[in-house]
Amino acid sequence: MAIEIKVPTLGESVTEATVAQWYKKEGEAVAVDEALCALETDKVTVEVNAASAGVLGKILAPEGTTVPVGATLCLIEAGAGAAAPAAKPAAPAADTKPASPPPAAAPAPAAPANLAASGPAARKLVADNNLDPAAVPATGKDGRVTKADVVTFLASGASAPAPAAAKPAAPSGPRPRAEREERVRMSRLRKTIATRLKDAQNNAAMLTTFNEVDMTAVMALRDRLKDDFEKKHGARLGFMSFFVKACVAGLKEIPAVNAEIDGDDVIYKNYYDIGVAVGTPAGLVVPVLRDADALGFAGVEKGIAELGKKARDGKLSIAELSGGTFTISNGGVYGSLMSTPILNPPQSGVLGMHKIQQRPMVVGGEIKVRPMMYLALTYDHRIIDGREAVTFLVRVKECIEDPERLLLEV
Repeated sequence: MAIEIKVPTLGESVTEATVAQWYKKEGEAVAVDEALCALETDKVTVEVNAASAGVLGKILAPEGTTVPVGATLCLIEAGAGAAAPAAKPAAPAADTKPASPPPAAAPAPAAPANLAASGPAARKLVADNNLDPAAVPATGKDGRVTKADVVTFLASGASAPAPAAAKPAAPSGPRPRAEREERVRMSRLRKTIATRLKDAQNNAAMLTTFNEVDMTAVMALRDRLKDDFEKKHGARLGFMSFFVKACVAGLKEIPAVNAEIDGDDVIYKNYYDIGVAVGTPAGLVVPVLRDADALGFAGVEKGIAELGKKARDGKLSIAELSGGTFTISNGGVYGSLMSTPILNPPQSGVLGMHKIQQRPMVVGGEIKVRPMMYLALTYDHRIIDGREAVTFLVRVKECIEDPERLLLEV
């Protein structure tokens, strides 16, 4: 009996996906819950598993096909050849010719095979970092290398570049430009990022206002209490929690920055779901920290750490990427001194943090060296006036320069 494997429900507002990769070929045996293919949506990559053991029959949606929710991806002949996977390990030549020397070289092609069966994010990480796939410990099903495997391998400080000797000798003259180009299909996530950012430029009246903040007080407070904070709460005390709490204070004072336009209406949101932009190998994602106003510093730090780890491992759910009333983007972690962040529609404001840099400042009539950070607020001028934008940014500045305000909510 043929069983249809269909595109599952992918989350609110997600109606279609692209078939990124098939892990199995037609005629291959599959086990219950074994991953068959990867679907790439606007926000995340999800795997579709086999509902029954059997043999993969007809693949109805080849790689690269865009499929709506509920569409049939493939057919599985239930029960047919279900025991085939158990017989596969007996296939290698080492079982039939134990005394023959050639099997010693057999493991060599196994790494490319495992990598070929891995997800697109894992393959890209391996290629970008010039790793030898055989050196990456694989924990995925059927020996597949997952993105988390590659991230863990890189974090360990290990590396396994491809042997330089395998490269052909360089030509005497420069190759034609056409031979030095590489055409790569844009991922669905990257296409969505491009579309949404262009829509923001086309639809919103974006304007950016700047200020600078003296980080002396926050840095001194952090240095004094970070060890006690981590010992008690099990989380690092970073700067992001201060900025999240400062932004919540500003949003409460200037509600328009926490609002959005819906047709001819303005929706004022009396809750504070703060998006924190995270750069990943697949692109920029903005997981959302829910009800940030109800969280203490420890809750904010733990929430951000958990969302950041999920983002880097590609394990964010669509629910964790949906919604959000305001966004914070920290370009300073990459060394950016100043930038104009772009809105994350339909939100009306985004705060850009930047690199902390020692600069000479006039303090009390004297020139002193202070750790300074430029702040940028990009806002939708259709709903937020310049006075409101500047007031919000000044409020954030005051809370950072005098963090006791956050504790006393003044």
